[in-house]
Amino acid sequence: MPYLVGLTGGIGSGKTTVANLFVELGAGIVDSDEISRTLTATGGTATAAIGEHFGAEYVTAEGALDRDRMRKLVFGNEKARRELESILHPRIREESQRLIAKTTAPYVIMVVPLLLESRTYRSLVNRVLVVDCSPETQVARVMQRSGLSREEVLAIMATQLPREERLRNADDIVNNDGEMSALRPQIPPLHRQFLKFAGKR
Repeated sequence: MPYLVGLTGGIGSGKTTVANLFVELGAGIVDSDEISRTLTATGGTATAAIGEHFGAEYVTAEGALDRDRMRKLVFGNEKARRELESILHPRIREESQRLIAKTTAPYVIMVVPLLLESRTYRSLVNRVLVVDCSPETQVARVMQRSGLSREEVLAIMATQLPREERLRNADDIVNNDGEMSALRPQIPPLHRQFLKFAGKR
């Protein structure tokens, strides 16, 4: 099993951007959101199970998960959210472990938005890296990226771990409140540290 760095952060914090900067330096990456998108795309292995459980109206004519409809259902319904997670999470874990097992990288950045909420993933990783930015930055980024209203973004943020608790549980923190020019220099020192922890230097 390679050395695993769990990367997490609130919605809009820039997790994928940060992960990709580590990949540029030679790290491996396993992105649970990317796996989830594949599982729920047309022909994805989770799509049929979701349709069977929630109804055909949650699957598009092309055979993919209807994300907007499902988002509206689960954010106001704890039971539905847990039912969706019970379909997705075991499949995501299985695919994550398959990808981790085949990596040849010196260490792996494992991107998991709910890393600190999930005992399974928290116990799997060797170290926790939190991507942090202000709540206002989160809101602005998600509104621009997804076309959601401010209220919708705040509702999503309210379901996630509070910022203070994420930071309290971090082994390392990357600040992503500014531009790429401020973000990029933070990565090489962490990369060297992770190589050392992985016994690769």
